[in-house]
Amino acid sequence: MRKECIDGDGASGNEIKVKEEPPVPDELQSSASESSKNTTPEEEAKPIIPNPVPELPKTRGVKVRYNFDEAAAASGEGDDDFLPGNNKKKRRTGSRHAKVELPDIGGYRPSRKKRINHKDPNRCHVCRQRFDSPDLKYFSGPPADSIEEIIALTDPSLSLFTGEEECMSELDQRPILKLTQFGIYDEPGHLCHLDGGAIEANHLLYAYGYVKPVWNDNPGIEGGIATKEIGPINEWFISGFDGGEKAIMCFATSYADYFLMSASELYEPIMNELEEKIFLSKTVIELLIEDDNAEYEDLLTRLQNSLMPNGVRVSEDSLLRYAEFVCDRVYHFDAAGAEDEPPLILSPCVRTLIQLSGITLGKRRATRKLEKRRQPKAKKGPNWTKATTTPLVGYVFESFFRDQMEQGEDKFGPTSAPRRTRCGICEACQQTDCGKCNLCRYMVKFGGSGRSKQSCVLRKCPNRAVQVADDDDELDAVLDTEIEVVSLDVDHKKPVKRHAYEIEWDGPVMKVIDGLTFYSAAIVNGDMRVFAGGHVTIEPDDPSIPMYIAEVIALWEDGKSKEQFLHARWFCRGTDTVLGETCDDPRELVLIEDCEDLLLSAVVKVVSVKYKQVDPIKWKAEGGSDDPSLFQTEEDHSDTTFWYRYLYHGRTGRFEDPPECPDVVDNIKGCPCCDRLDVIRQRDFAKLGNKMDSGGFDSLTWHELDIKVGEAVFLEPGAYALRAPDGSIVKKEKIDPEEDDEFGVDYDEEYYPEKYRKTDNIKGSNNDTPDPFCIGYVVDIVYNGIMHKNLNAGEVCLKVKRIYRPGDTHLGRDAGFRSDWNLVYWSDEIHKLELNKVVDKCVLVCSTAIDEPIEEFVRNGPNRMYFNKAYNPSEREFEPPPVEAERIGSSSKGKGGKSLKSAKPTQPSYPTYPKIEPLKTLDIFAGCGGLSEGLHQSGVAKTYWAIECEPTAAQAFRLNNPDAAVFTDDCNTILKMAIEGQLEQNGQVLPPKDGVELLCGGPPCQGFSGMNRFNSRQYSSFRNSLIVSYLSYCDYYRPRFFILENVRNFVSFKRNMVLKLTMRCLVRMGYQCTFGVLQAGNYGVSQTRRRAFIFAAAPGEKLPLYPEPTHVFSRRWCQLSVAVGRDKFYSNCRWLLSAPYRTVTVRDAMSDLPEIPNGAKQEEISYGGDPQSHFQRWMRGSDSEPSNVLRDHICKDMAPLVEARIAFIPSKPGSDWRDLPNTEVRLKDGVMSVKLRYTHEDKNGRSLSGAMRGVCSCAEGRQCDPLDKQHSTLIPWCLPHTGNRHINWAGLYGRLGWDGFFSTTITNPEPMGKQGRVLHPEQHRVVSVRECARSQGFPDSYRLFGNITDKYRQVGNAVPPPLARAIGLEIRKCVYEGDCKKKKDEPPTIVQC
Repeated sequence: MRKECIDGDGASGNEIKVKEEPPVPDELQSSASESSKNTTPEEEAKPIIPNPVPELPKTRGVKVRYNFDEAAAASGEGDDDFLPGNNKKKRRTGSRHAKVELPDIGGYRPSRKKRINHKDPNRCHVCRQRFDSPDLKYFSGPPADSIEEIIALTDPSLSLFTGEEECMSELDQRPILKLTQFGIYDEPGHLCHLDGGAIEANHLLYAYGYVKPVWNDNPGIEGGIATKEIGPINEWFISGFDGGEKAIMCFATSYADYFLMSASELYEPIMNELEEKIFLSKTVIELLIEDDNAEYEDLLTRLQNSLMPNGVRVSEDSLLRYAEFVCDRVYHFDAAGAEDEPPLILSPCVRTLIQLSGITLGKRRATRKLEKRRQPKAKKGPNWTKATTTPLVGYVFESFFRDQMEQGEDKFGPTSAPRRTRCGICEACQQTDCGKCNLCRYMVKFGGSGRSKQSCVLRKCPNRAVQVADDDDELDAVLDTEIEVVSLDVDHKKPVKRHAYEIEWDGPVMKVIDGLTFYSAAIVNGDMRVFAGGHVTIEPDDPSIPMYIAEVIALWEDGKSKEQFLHARWFCRGTDTVLGETCDDPRELVLIEDCEDLLLSAVVKVVSVKYKQVDPIKWKAEGGSDDPSLFQTEEDHSDTTFWYRYLYHGRTGRFEDPPECPDVVDNIKGCPCCDRLDVIRQRDFAKLGNKMDSGGFDSLTWHELDIKVGEAVFLEPGAYALRAPDGSIVKKEKIDPEEDDEFGVDYDEEYYPEKYRKTDNIKGSNNDTPDPFCIGYVVDIVYNGIMHKNLNAGEVCLKVKRIYRPGDTHLGRDAGFRSDWNLVYWSDEIHKLELNKVVDKCVLVCSTAIDEPIEEFVRNGPNRMYFNKAYNPSEREFEPPPVEAERIGSSSKGKGGKSLKSAKPTQPSYPTYPKIEPLKTLDIFAGCGGLSEGLHQSGVAKTYWAIECEPTAAQAFRLNNPDAAVFTDDCNTILKMAIEGQLEQNGQVLPPKDGVELLCGGPPCQGFSGMNRFNSRQYSSFRNSLIVSYLSYCDYYRPRFFILENVRNFVSFKRNMVLKLTMRCLVRMGYQCTFGVLQAGNYGVSQTRRRAFIFAAAPGEKLPLYPEPTHVFSRRWCQLSVAVGRDKFYSNCRWLLSAPYRTVTVRDAMSDLPEIPNGAKQEEISYGGDPQSHFQRWMRGSDSEPSNVLRDHICKDMAPLVEARIAFIPSKPGSDWRDLPNTEVRLKDGVMSVKLRYTHEDKNGRSLSGAMRGVCSCAEGRQCDPLDKQHSTLIPWCLPHTGNRHINWAGLYGRLGWDGFFSTTITNPEPMGKQGRVLHPEQHRVVSVRECARSQGFPDSYRLFGNITDKYRQVGNAVPPPLARAIGLEIRKCVYEGDCKKKKDEPPTIVQC
């Protein structure tokens, strides 16, 4: 096939007309004048009728012809471009005769229009339509009095020329006409599609209709010539658009080109399908031109808000039906583009469409070749603002986001260190030094001189330049599941190498204790003076391990063995921490909580280790400084000089200020580390208090808990065996019961043909969710053995009175749902339990004994439980509590029932959240304000400033925080203005440099999100680089506390490199910092949402801990460890298997909301009822104005077919598309759906009745046949088509279960989106905006802004406020302790909350 670009006078300024000529058969090669198209002798004799092309309305797009034959299809050449116009996409070729070549992208391949080889007797051999299809229509004959095409073209009314013109353009010699009231049919007489593949296969298609001159715009038959047997049709093409949305379609015969107008009544449904395909293609490409990172849900939203020129709305079913056509257009659009433009076929939107529709994909690696080959030399896409960075952050991140950061010639100053040649993120760079090669032997840490600057042979970077590593998501998934847990602390327990040294003591004897003679110093090997308080290197027995570095705490000689010893306090090298190879200073160490006795002969060298203490005042002033000495690494490294700044915890990855040395050390070696380690070792042993007259003890200490008689404790779930009245143990009731018999083994396979794909696993089920802690009231502490120092927890027992939760009574789960989380019932039922069943202490009071409202009492402190009744389990009755129980919690009685007359009346008898002055907060990437809202609820913060570039989200933030200055601008612009010293922006005062105390924010997460598997594009790179901007804010303002929130994949992105660089930046700034992953469901919301958090605290402050879970949640979704390289890190949370309160369910979130229909749009309605559960009362609040007004209970309007599918999804846990019946139903628009036909064998075999299960030829291992596609079916054809490749598409069209939980709330709920479980448990619609907000924990009074799509997006992008509140309470304790430290006051004991 030959293709030429032909310029024509009739083409508009942005049009290209591509003419295609099929190859000439060999037997006709000798005749140069032979036509290459389908011609007859009569056609060759046809006279040339001059007919000019008048100037048509300016169009958008490119003229594209479709003219294929078998040879062309076999050669791999496909359709030319259909290109909707856009100024951003210029589709011109470089020369008049430029050859059009499509790139080999390796992944998606455009359709070849090949005919399926196997014969199907049920299909027409020409148009491939099924004979039994209700859509098959027959040609009923041409219009009355019609004439043949060759005769019609001689009519003078069709020509604009008289034939007497002196000169005429070559292009004007071919007639261009219009055809109205037309139809197209094949030789067997079937009305057929232009794009059905018949033309490409050289089958003969003909047309009929009324021919009109090109200047006649009237679509009626008036003035037209009735014509029959127009053809055969050689090619068809799209000439652009008529200045609007309607495509201009044409076809060509051997005689003329015809612009198509209105189809005949019989052919109109077929033509509408082609117009729908073209409209879909145009919509998709225009969306991707605007945002090439658009998601599939964004496309569906665009379609829902778009109308075709005929006023019809396009459905998702049509999109999936014509997916191959659409992807072909996108592919050819990319092929016609410049090499430096990112291919749209790789966008998340098109990738999801390809997966759902089952279009064949090649190897992923081949797809990446397209990305690399088309990597732009100079990007011409959207000009994203480059990240504004401080010199320190820019220096650390320069190897990773160089292209996304603003840099000048002297960005890092004239004394900047040489730019790195190591990429830092490839596999070689991630390796550790082997310690065995010759180059390692020269390194200081292996005992060498450090003169050689070359890296280990195993770590030779193959790139030798700064470049971004390949983001291989599949490899990341493998690494995350095959990690070996290895402690990060130096394994000093391995044998060390001994040397034949002569050792002499230097100085007098310090003391002699237990046969050990202590000295202050020793002379080793004649020239090394080792002294207490000095530092040494220790050589390990294994040469692959770097030299150990330790502080000498004590020196002594054993009187029995006469051997000389030292007590070493260990350091850890910076490269052995989570920082890895980003720690580029070999002199940098961290202190660890570990020490050991060693032989003095193991010492290799005396070294100097200095502690770099930070001056808080000077440190804050250095924020944003361009002084290179503050952040650059010195090139000359001494082999005897080291430094440290932090205490490092290897299990949690925490960098903290080293603890102050105590005045008194309780061990003979004078080692404070030994004291702290001894305290940890003693935690497992119980220490009893005073013995009482009853024979028991009044108190005990265990695991740092001081437990007294008369106090309440949390116990492990299952501490009390539930027993029925007959004494038998009652098994736990399943939260989500098994499916009914109707959907069990016996079901109608013909009616439910996809039911066989279902498994026992129910998404969003709470069946594996543990019970909350049991509660006991301690009445006695029993130990009957011989008293000794180290009592095991199994030897000590507690006698406790069982405290019942409402759900543990005979009222069951319904009582637990309706009652307050903190409500319990007193009982006189006594149990004797081992001490190791105790988890923690809690507060238990009688509601009549406290002097404040219950709501305030519960809100003002952690783990507070109250009772107002007693439960009698034997009688199954609720009774008034006994008199002694009513006094529990009274101000006149203290713990244990003792009088508190001597106690200070202002001191509460139970832990209380400390009172502080809220921190002045700057919220960056604020969204609608979920993170700020939770911090406000905790009382730790008051947001003075917020930055959000999305106008609707920024306005929502303003509505809820009217006192805050909200900047609707790029954060880089704001930071640049602040650095340059500007004070205001648009009349709002910028944050002063010394005014920000808390910095919080979550840089946009689309680039890191696991839901976005195609995140290597420019837009995602820009968003990912915002982490650099955010850290620069931290460096410039130097707040007291810092919070970074992001998706779970943030910690593993680019093989953990972004995490390491972020931590490295904070450490370079001088911050204490830590990282971890939290599950939002553990903090009182009804959804699974794992999020990564990095906390940082300024020098001198206390670094916050991660909050302990407050609510139990599904164990399956609580795997929160973080794999970094070969190691795993964990948060400090101790409550891994249970929590104080029950899980929050979908029923909690939305059962009180009124019923609304599909597409509800009324933004304010009445609740119509009272709240039913604790969560609902919390969400409604007590100060809403007015309290009976419910806002934003609105939902998306689904298309009639989608709405019908939703209506047939059963209201049972785990129901999804696989439960749809295969039946016909009349939709609300009057159209009848059709049954899905199963016409092929499938690898899953046949049903029990012998029916086939395949819907496409690919199920039998053959190539997909486009004509196997079915539409308007209740069961979406695309799902069984591709189900075997995608875990049966479990969850699509999925209903939420009342007693389950939401999947991660996303920004655009769609039944066939990436998070398909979005259907209401009972109503036939998707979840509403308010229900999504409830799933995130937003109070009902919280305002959103914009259209429904904006509101869904604001909720989906937010941090759940209850999670932010829990974090804020931890920071609140640290602020209080820091303030007390500054005032030199001892803070009261605050228990973990």
